[in-house]
Amino acid sequence: MARDPRYDVLFEPVKIGPKTARNRFYQVPHCNGFGVYMPKGDAAFRGMKAEGGWAVVCTEQCSIHPTSDASAYPEIRIWNDDDVRQLAIFADAVHEHGALAGIQLAHSNAGPNRHTKEIPMGPSVIKQEFYLDPVMNREMDMKDIADLRRWHVEAVARAISAGFDLVYVYCGHHITTMARFLSRLTNHRTDEYGGSLENRTRLMGEILEDTKEAAGDKCAVACRFTPEENLGPDGITLEEGHAIIEMFAELPDLWDICSNPWPNDSAPSRFDAEAYQEAINGGVKKLTSKPVVGTGRFTSPDTMADQINRGVLDFIGAARPSIADPFLPKKIEEGRNEDIRECIGCNMCIASEEVHMPIRCTQNPVVGEEHRRAWHPEMIDPKGSESNVLIVGAGPAGLEAARALGQRGYDVHLAEAAGELGGRVAFESELPGLAMWGRVASYRQIQIEKMKNVEVHLNAELSAADVLDYGADVVVIATGSSWKKGGEALHNAVAIPGSDGANVYTPDDLKNGAKIEGPVIVFDDDHYYMGGVIAQKLRADGHEVTLVTPLSAISQWCEYTLERPRLMPQLLAEGIELVTERTLTGIKDGEVELANVYSGESETRACGSIMMVASRRPDDALYKQLVADPEALEKAGIKLCERIGDCLAPGAIQAAVYSGHRFARELDGAIPDVPYIQERIALGNL
Repeated sequence: MARDPRYDVLFEPVKIGPKTARNRFYQVPHCNGFGVYMPKGDAAFRGMKAEGGWAVVCTEQCSIHPTSDASAYPEIRIWNDDDVRQLAIFADAVHEHGALAGIQLAHSNAGPNRHTKEIPMGPSVIKQEFYLDPVMNREMDMKDIADLRRWHVEAVARAISAGFDLVYVYCGHHITTMARFLSRLTNHRTDEYGGSLENRTRLMGEILEDTKEAAGDKCAVACRFTPEENLGPDGITLEEGHAIIEMFAELPDLWDICSNPWPNDSAPSRFDAEAYQEAINGGVKKLTSKPVVGTGRFTSPDTMADQINRGVLDFIGAARPSIADPFLPKKIEEGRNEDIRECIGCNMCIASEEVHMPIRCTQNPVVGEEHRRAWHPEMIDPKGSESNVLIVGAGPAGLEAARALGQRGYDVHLAEAAGELGGRVAFESELPGLAMWGRVASYRQIQIEKMKNVEVHLNAELSAADVLDYGADVVVIATGSSWKKGGEALHNAVAIPGSDGANVYTPDDLKNGAKIEGPVIVFDDDHYYMGGVIAQKLRADGHEVTLVTPLSAISQWCEYTLERPRLMPQLLAEGIELVTERTLTGIKDGEVELANVYSGESETRACGSIMMVASRRPDDALYKQLVADPEALEKAGIKLCERIGDCLAPGAIQAAVYSGHRFARELDGAIPDVPYIQERIALGNL
């Protein structure tokens, strides 16, 4: 199908200094959890984006010296010439598919240097922010400043020798040393590098000039900058940020604009819609003639074209959308907009980095597996037999299994007991802020509807006898899970006394239309998004709500997804009472008993209803009934009966999608005990 001419503007080449990008799609620097330890995984991950049509593909932040150690984040390094070979693998993978390779050189001032044990240094003596380690950094003297400039120049030379086309001067996000020099919050100096704006920008200007001279005509120079820190009047304000851009407007070859803090820059879709960064991106192009790239979780070609046509941006910057669909540019170019796997803004990718593991994505189950499993997001091996497959349950796991099996060429029957597809996401996408999560189901439904070899049956609740009589060779049970009413989870190993009462509910009851009486106590021993979202839903319905958790923080796992810093102001503004470090120990008519998790001291609180958000149990009765009778399975001609997704082990939506995809990939194949390639550290001649 031909490209829609409305999007021709997105495919215009753009010059960046001595280099030319083939179109306007630009993967901005972002982390992925591979870092210094898994360079082949990183290269394959980034190379896939180049194959998918991105014109510029950048690394994550790359430490230029041991005094800038991000550990335990496994981020890449360019400390000496030994690092060049590893980074060259990245550049080569990107160049193989015609894209420019960018490297974000960085000297961070926000970490305690756990690995190198170097004393952290910055413009002034301040407390280290990362990990809350009891470490203060030392104030840089003139030799330190000269060394930093030298390290950066040396890093530029190494980046060029590794094959990079674009090198960064990273002055953003309030974490780099240069950003710390710019901000009055962190720069308390009284010499020529502190005080006035001219003095605070001195180091930025010097390193930009150093980098331009070192790069020459061999590569382009980008400046990543945060025009507004959102840290109060002593941080960089938008007015001051624009003044800084004007000071150096023509010095870099490109301006990469980012927001601060990270929950604003990579905002969850619960809180900000697509193109949400226009407030900070807008206006920059009026200050410089150089191309400008910015982000905003862009997934709609219409929005992208609009950003270019209105002069907001020159490049469509993306991190998360390029993860969810590495082939987004190519699909737009080929007129296949409906095939775009839209980023839903759940930030599971960011959580992966925050817990120091390879990247995961709810929408793209292939991400992170490009090298170690040789999975491709758009291609899959053809079927390994003529088996026909019955999938029972059309939630995230069942839908993805049906889609991928259909792509492989299997005849698939997808039976769903409800009247709509989606399983848990059909309900959860109706909760406050989670509408985008419905794309998990709708994307897969669109793909399945194109496949003549996949049949979908709604309102089809199947019994064990129905399954045995169906005539399938392979049966996949994807019937999901249910919330436990008893409150069993981290802090209660058995059901809480009184939890069998009529006034005790779970999110499943809310889904099924239960009439909740207030005031409501929401007991959250799950610690992800559901407790907070259910509390907001009940509050929006007009109830007095108290959200209780045994941990010291509300929705604590949401710290990893960047949701929690945005959620907390909402909960407080909505008038939801927040109670931490209390577990639920008993339920009686009209009241509950809470106990302090440390002292054991108890208290009672009046309530009309209790909403249990604790843990879930697999809805695996059908599976267990089937596998309990192997003779019946054999008689029915069923050679394989498996369970996937929440029916196997309740978890995040991402895990369910991955489970369904993995089953589809591995059907009729040999599965080794270690099912993927391990990247090992070469030990040399020991």
